[in-house]
Amino acid sequence: MTGADYFVPFRTKLRSMRTEPFGADPAGARMQRILNSPNFADGVFQNPLGARTRPSGSGLEFAKIYFQKEQRIRRAPAGTVPVHATTLADLAAPPATGLRLTWMGHSSVLAEIDGRRVLFDPVWGERCSPFPFAGPKRLHPVPVPLATLGLVDVVVISHDHYDHLDLPTIRALAGTDTVFAVPLGVGAHLERWGVAPDRLRELDWNETAKVNGISLTATPARHFCGRGLRNNQHTLWASWAVSGPEHRIYHSGDTGYFPGFRDIGAEHGPFDATMIQIGAYSEYWPDIHMTPAEGMRAHLDLQGGRPHGVMLPIHWGTFNLAPHAWAEPAEWTKDAAEEAEQAAAFPRPGEPFEPGGTLPVDSWWRAVSAPMAAPQWRTAAPDAVPGGAPVVRRDLDVAGER
Repeated sequence: MTGADYFVPFRTKLRSMRTEPFGADPAGARMQRILNSPNFADGVFQNPLGARTRPSGSGLEFAKIYFQKEQRIRRAPAGTVPVHATTLADLAAPPATGLRLTWMGHSSVLAEIDGRRVLFDPVWGERCSPFPFAGPKRLHPVPVPLATLGLVDVVVISHDHYDHLDLPTIRALAGTDTVFAVPLGVGAHLERWGVAPDRLRELDWNETAKVNGISLTATPARHFCGRGLRNNQHTLWASWAVSGPEHRIYHSGDTGYFPGFRDIGAEHGPFDATMIQIGAYSEYWPDIHMTPAEGMRAHLDLQGGRPHGVMLPIHWGTFNLAPHAWAEPAEWTKDAAEEAEQAAAFPRPGEPFEPGGTLPVDSWWRAVSAPMAAPQWRTAAPDAVPGGAPVVRRDLDVAGER
């Protein structure tokens, strides 16, 4: 090491050692756009509503809950997740109604809308991690190989966390002709991974790109960014409103609940279908992920305060990312939908459905889930035992009947 090397800032050295999965930092004209953004202040992008992005409470208490053997068991399926077996055959014909959604697991959804194909947050990797040997591992296989999926007009990325932006998946898609719609700053990662700059549509909140007759608008979300240990890279997070000549859909990405859903709905809705994050919630990070009840509230806000369209719950079932039981997001969402009298779809991974047609509503997860204790959302019944104490409305054994 030379004397000059000695004075190279330590942070610069760390960046030079950063491997490809960590992506790249914005620079040049891209960084200038970030600095000029109305959503950027004090060196970071700002949330539409204040949010704590690091876990609250006792780290030791959380570790005990998260790593306890009994708790680990309940956070995974007890059997083989029933992945839909005929996805490619079902996708061979165009959707009769002009809109079809195929949940591939977690937040990955293929949307066929008005003759175009939009792929949200595609993650085909085995782990959502920068390392092939560590990090949350997939709990079910991908429904179809990415190479067999066929033409995709637009790939939409909500933010740069590993369970939404996956290096091997992007590398595979970089060899196609697809366009990538991403939040401001995320393009730096994709360029490092082989995506040509002219195929990037990099947007700040409330900016719109048009691709093959489809409008894609980056809308606000309440979350955070980053692929490093400190999660302080200059990349924006977003939800997305997508519209074609006949249909409108919405993908939440990752977000905590905030009143801005009403504004998004008023500007871009109502939607024929929403894809709403309802998993990986915890009392340790209440500001950046939604519970199923909050997810249902967000859907209704997006629809002008009334049941409308179809809600597709996403961000659950594929990776173990939070302390809650594996099947809890689906059960809770099903209850919330029934209470709100809102249509909701519960497809198996890889099962296409048309929001304007027959919806998949079978509680398929119950056959492969361990029993859960009576959950919190069923304890606050409106009726009560003498003395005013709340009662549990019904027991819950998801391996059997409710």
